[in-house]
Amino acid sequence: MSKQPTLTLIESLFSQSKDYIENRIELLKLKAVDKSASVFSAVVSGVIFFVVFFIFFVILNIGLALLIGDLVGKSYLGFLLLAAFYLIIGLVLFAGRNTWMKSTFTGMIIKKFL
Repeated sequence: MSKQPTLTLIESLFSQSKDYIENRIELLKLKAVDKSASVFSAVVSGVIFFVVFFIFFVILNIGLALLIGDLVGKSYLGFLLLAAFYLIIGLVLFAGRNTWMKSTFTGMIIKKFL
C-alpha cells in the first residue's frame, strides 16, 4: 500500500465533505418539496370539500327557512328565525374560539408539517 501525501488526504476529505453537504442540501430540498406538496394537496382537497358542503348547506337552509316560514305563516319569518338561530350558534363559537378552535387548528397544522 502506497502512502499518499498528507495534502492529498486532506483534499480527499474536503471533497467527500463537499459531496456530503451537497447531498444533504438536496435531501432537505426534496423533503421540503414533499411536505409542501402534502400540505398543498390537503388544502386543495379541503377547499373542494368546503365548497361542496357549503353549497349543500346553503340549499338546505333555504329549504328549512321556507319550511319554517310555511309553518308560521310568513316566509320571511322563517329566514329571520333561522338567522337568529345561527347568530346564537355564532356567538357561542366566538366565545369559545380560543379554547376550541385555536388549539384544534394549531394542532392540525403542526401535525401536518411534522
